[in-house]
Amino acid sequence: MRPLVLAVLVATCTTACSSRGRSADEAAPAARTFALGFAPTPPVLTVEAVLEGIDLWSQRAEFAVIHEELPWTDLLAGMTPQQILERDKTALVAHLRSKGLKLMFLADLTDGLSRSDEAPQLRALGRSLAEPAVQQVARAYVLAVDALLAPELLGLSAETNLVRAAAPAGLYAAVVATANAMAQDLAAAGSTATRFISVQVETAWGLLPPGPFAGIDQDLADFAFVAALGLSSYPYFAFDDPDQVPDDYYLRLALAVRLPVFVSEGGWTSATVGGRPSSPAVQARWIERHAALLASVDAFAWFHLLFADPDLSAWPQPLPPNLPLFTNIGLCDSDFTAKPALAAWDALFARPLAP
Repeated sequence: MRPLVLAVLVATCTTACSSRGRSADEAAPAARTFALGFAPTPPVLTVEAVLEGIDLWSQRAEFAVIHEELPWTDLLAGMTPQQILERDKTALVAHLRSKGLKLMFLADLTDGLSRSDEAPQLRALGRSLAEPAVQQVARAYVLAVDALLAPELLGLSAETNLVRAAAPAGLYAAVVATANAMAQDLAAAGSTATRFISVQVETAWGLLPPGPFAGIDQDLADFAFVAALGLSSYPYFAFDDPDQVPDDYYLRLALAVRLPVFVSEGGWTSATVGGRPSSPAVQARWIERHAALLASVDAFAWFHLLFADPDLSAWPQPLPPNLPLFTNIGLCDSDFTAKPALAAWDALFARPLAP
């Protein structure tokens, strides 16, 4: 998606501060292996919402997440990556760092809402990732992200298995070529960021699009540089209840990769969308169920892109037609009122993070 900002309402008192008064014989909460994080995506698109939101969600996170399509229009118009980042990102990241947050940056090479397509800005320009010149500006941008923002985690493509399943073969080949060239550039520059891609869990299981279990062997072969694997999971498109999600939902993929894994995006809707039933209570149960799935693979992080639901009436129109399918996964609604899922998240954050 486009670079965005976020604001949310604070829950009255986080459970992370509730340990005072614990009786001497009361067991301490079990440690979690996974750090927690949010992306700065607001319910309304204002700078004020960004700053307020960071102040609020940083109290229940260890990471900030920037997951975005590249600024193709500016890059192909001749702006340098350094100019773009200094305009859009360096002050933001400095503010995030001041909150004690680490950074995950994921460069999305295709359309994040339509994996069969080129990125929207490239389509508007009549350009393609298959062009060497387009790949070159993408490589330069990611090198600048590494140099200027110094993310601890640096993703070079998103949902690669879904791109392969949905997009023309030439677009997938361009994603493979671009991401591998980025990895080579970063290695040559001495980058210390952990490089990764993400895969779409429902696609790997043959649920989106429907089919047999597909796995991720091809992704591991095509992106052999990865040092960690991001999991993108929106299971409400395939299941009506969190308890229906198999116990080995993440484990089957983790056993195939044998690398550190984490959830790079995803969630469960609090409202019925696309004919799939849900509710705020069901969403809260997913938070608890998800923690067990993460523990089953010793996941090292869980990143939730939306802290608050966006108010789509205030967003630029027209909206992508499938955007509303993803806009009820926030832990607060668009008026900043906490959903039950926020209390479940805060209970997880209250658990100590294992070293």
